[in-house]
Amino acid sequence: MTLDEYIQCIPKAELHVHVEGTLEPEMMVALSGRNRVRLPYATVEEIRRAYEFNNLQSFLDLYYAATEVLKQEQDFYDLTRAYLQRAARDHVRHVELFFDPQAHTSRGVSFAAVLTGIRRALDEAESKWGMTSALIMCFLRHLSEDDAFQALDESRLYRPWITAVGLDSSELGHPPSKFASVFERARDEGFRVTAHAGEEGPPAYIREALDILRAERIDHGVRCLEDGELVERLRLERIPLTVCPLSNVKLRVFPDLSAHNLRHLLDAGLAASVHSDDPAYFGGYMVDNLLACQSSLGLTARQIHQLVANAFAGSFLPTDQRQTWLATIASEWPPELVDGE
Repeated sequence: MTLDEYIQCIPKAELHVHVEGTLEPEMMVALSGRNRVRLPYATVEEIRRAYEFNNLQSFLDLYYAATEVLKQEQDFYDLTRAYLQRAARDHVRHVELFFDPQAHTSRGVSFAAVLTGIRRALDEAESKWGMTSALIMCFLRHLSEDDAFQALDESRLYRPWITAVGLDSSELGHPPSKFASVFERARDEGFRVTAHAGEEGPPAYIREALDILRAERIDHGVRCLEDGELVERLRLERIPLTVCPLSNVKLRVFPDLSAHNLRHLLDAGLAASVHSDDPAYFGGYMVDNLLACQSSLGLTARQIHQLVANAFAGSFLPTDQRQTWLATIASEWPPELVDGE
C-alpha cells in the first residue's frame, strides 16, 4: 500500500465542515433555477472564477450571497446528501456538521425547513453508509448576541437533533466574549461547545473561547503558535484544533501550503487534525486536504495517522465509540508503511 492509498482508505472523522460551504457551483445553478433566484453569474465557469478571495470577508460576501438559492427543505436535503456521498467516498465514517440557521431564517426560511432537510440526509447516510453524525449549530459572530439568543430559542423544538453550538463568520472585531451569555445558556441546556478562533483573529481570541465560552475544542487555532504559554496550555489540556489547510491558503492566512504551520503544530504536541471547512469554495474535501498536506509539507505516514487519530479523539462521539475507532485505525496500520515514510 502506498501512502496516498493509505490516506484514501483510512477511516476518518470530519469535525470542521460547514454544510453551506459544500454548495458546489453546479448545484448552485440548479437550485437557482428550481427556486427562481437570480445569480450574478451566468455559468458554472463564471462562479468558479469568482472563487479568488483576498481574505475571510471577501469569501463570506460570496458565501452568504450563494445561500440565497437555499429555500426549501428539499434544498437542504439535496445539499447535505451530496456532501455526505462525497465524504463516504473519502472514507469519512463520522461527521460533525456545522450549519448556520441565522443565514436562512433572516431570509424568511423556516428553522424547520433547514434542520429537517439536513437531518433527513444525515439519517439516510447512517442507514446507507454507516456514517454517524452530530449537528453543530453555529452563531454568526457578525450579528448581535440577541440574534444568537433567538436562534437558540428556535432550536429548542429540535434539541435532540443538535449536539453542540459553535461560533463562526467574520472573526476580526467580533471576539468570543461578545457571546458570553448565549454560550452560558447553551451550556446550561446541555449543548457541547466549540468555537472558531485564531484563524484571522489573534491568540487572545483562542483564550477567550476557552475561558469565557468554555469551548471544548478550537476550530482553526493556527495562530496559537504566536503565544508560547497558550501553546503549552493547549498541549497539556489536549484541546483539539480542527485545522483546514486548503481553506487557510485560499483565504490568505498562509501564502501557500508549503508555508502552513501544520507540522509545527504537530511538533509542538498539539491535538491538531485536518478538515475541509468550505470545500466547494476552497478546492478540496478531506482526502484532498490530506494529500495536499502530505505532498507540500512532507508528512510521514505516522503524522497522517496522528492527524486522523486526533480527529476521532477530539470528536463529540461517546467515549466507547471514540475508543473503538481509535483501536480500529491503529489495527489497520499497514506493515509496509514504516516510521519515516
